[in-house]
Amino acid sequence: MVEITEGVTFDTIAREWRCKWSEEGSKASLAAAQKALNSIISELKAVDGVKRVDRVVCGGCLDFKIVTSLGADKFGEWESASFAPETSLLEELKAIDGITSVETQTYTLMEM
Repeated sequence: MVEITEGVTFDTIAREWRCKWSEEGSKASLAAAQKALNSIISELKAVDGVKRVDRVVCGGCLDFKIVTSLGADKFGEWESASFAPETSLLEELKAIDGITSVETQTYTLMEM
């Protein structure tokens, strides 16, 4: 368990990949984003220390997010590997017509 400050601890670190999709073309960009995720999901789940991979889709704000959670003790190894397969997935998302605002974020998680 890692303590950020008194009473604020965590045991999990997550890397989030996110983008916005478009409703145009019967939500073709959302379907393409899902296909991109499907193409790397096995590789992502095989990363040492992965606890879970979640996909978040919001139909109201048109978010598509992939959240990969690792034990805090294993996260640094994945970070040293440039969060593979992050680069290839982000490039694939950026190439999809209708996908915008491709971003990443790292944060801690703690089940309460």
